Amino acid sequence: MSEASRDFVPALGQNWLTPLYDLTIALTTREGRWRKLLLKAADPQPEDIILDIGCGTASFAILLKRSSPQTRVIGLDPDSEVLMIAKRKASEADADIEFVEAMGDAPPESVQQAGVTKITSSLVLHQVPLDGKRAIIGKAYDLLPSGGRLHIADFGEQRTKLMRFLFGAVQRLDGVEYTQPNADGILPEIMRESGFSPVEEANVVATLVGSISLYRAIKP
Repeated sequence: MSEASRDFVPALGQNWLTPLYDLTIALTTREGRWRKLLLKAADPQPEDIILDIGCGTASFAILLKRSSPQTRVIGLDPDSEVLMIAKRKASEADADIEFVEAMGDAPPESVQQAGVTKITSSLVLHQVPLDGKRAIIGKAYDLLPSGGRLHIADFGEQRTKLMRFLFGAVQRLDGVEYTQPNADGILPEIMRESGFSPVEEANVVATLVGSISLYRAIKP
């Protein structure tokens, strides 16, 4: 069995919902706000090689490429169906993005030897079991050079009763077991355990389905 064929949670929890992913994210998560913040934090430069783990339909990868056309952008995702959408969108946007079908904790040798300088990930880790979260963040640490940065936008600690209530919609789609650690604020802890320092929750964006946290972590 290939690494990409291991179990994973589809973009909206069910394969049949995948075609609705972009519309759902646009309507429920204030994506214009958090994607803008994530792009500003990642600050793509011409010399960068950026790996977008769990690139999904490539919405953020395309933003990276538009912001810095000379930046090499690699989009990695285990879902062949979602990558079909990503490739079509990138082609329509005339964005030269490399797509790789693989799990975030097991990128192929070509990615491991690419000389990645920054890693991004958005709305992925809440869909991954706890050991998978640790494995993906640990692999990100291994791939980055000293001074390399990891930028994550995902559902983080749900600090208010309202945000916890709204986040219930995500938990019904993606499962409580995988999502609850995020809601409890586990991601910064895992980043520190993996060796990143400093680790910062730079922004929190309230949405109709809970709050999305933007994290920045640096490899010493």
